[in-house]
Amino acid sequence: MTDVLPYQAIDPDTQTLPPLGPDSVTWRYFGDWRGMLMGLWSGSMQNMHPKLAAGVWEHSDFFGERWERLMRSLYPISGVVFDQTPETGREVRDYHLTIKGTMNDGRRYHALDPDVFYWAHATFWYGNIRCAEAFGPPISEADKRALFEESRNWYAAYGISMRPCPDTYEEFLEYWDHMCRRVLRDHDAVRTVLDITSLPAPPWAQPWMPNWVWKRQVRVVQRLFMWITTGLYDEPIREMMGLTWTDKDERRFRRFGTAVDRTLRLLPARYRRHPRARDADDRVSGRVAPDAPLVETPTRNLPTGAERDNPIHYCPVHAGRRANLPWQSNEVND
Repeated sequence: MTDVLPYQAIDPDTQTLPPLGPDSVTWRYFGDWRGMLMGLWSGSMQNMHPKLAAGVWEHSDFFGERWERLMRSLYPISGVVFDQTPETGREVRDYHLTIKGTMNDGRRYHALDPDVFYWAHATFWYGNIRCAEAFGPPISEADKRALFEESRNWYAAYGISMRPCPDTYEEFLEYWDHMCRRVLRDHDAVRTVLDITSLPAPPWAQPWMPNWVWKRQVRVVQRLFMWITTGLYDEPIREMMGLTWTDKDERRFRRFGTAVDRTLRLLPARYRRHPRARDADDRVSGRVAPDAPLVETPTRNLPTGAERDNPIHYCPVHAGRRANLPWQSNEVND
């Protein structure tokens, strides 16, 4: 491992922290489809870290198949929380073992640099709070602090050094503000994430939405999601990105968030859950056998051609179970 990593990143002591379970606050807030409204925020905030942006820009195929990569990666990322096994976290970590290089300013980077890896994790767990504040369900200060405490168990599942983790929620807020004001930078990887106008229709929509229909309305979708993302950004990020946000925008944003929350509350609870989270709930309730294979992404999200078997793609090509709609069984053999 030392010839791959230029510093101590792997931390065997993290195995002492227990996995999160169904009684955790994280299980309640993470894995909700509201999180899809956070997609541009999460992706752009991650890529604002200079070293993370360099790794994505030079090594990832994300920009060649953005919809599929997003839909694939949601499964192992959610699984770190919901699978209740250390294997998933180590799997996600090991996707990044060889992502390293040298930046334009001569600094070296590695995806498993604990400061870089923790920043990506911070956008995931803190995104729960931002999502709840904007789109519901309502979240208390006590739950925010519980999410922070549980985020340490979540991060420990990766087996990465715990050194960057703040000790308290207040210290984390200081860390977040420092990152927004002093560390994060604009980058081509950020701007590319924020622009969806060149993308084809999402894979799940392609069977019923011709590409010409998507092309006609994608600019409207772009404006909506860019407005949502601007509302989610901290003010220092808006200033860095040259984005304006008025009091009128804030009022409209709050009304929009309330409408999202009220609409989703009309759906049955399991319909609001990502398949990996829903499957974890089903294991707890007995609807799914505890030893059933983990549910994986639908086949439509797999890479094509020679890339299909490439292990860097978050995609077990051979899976015992693949996700179906909430009212359907996931017991689909590959």
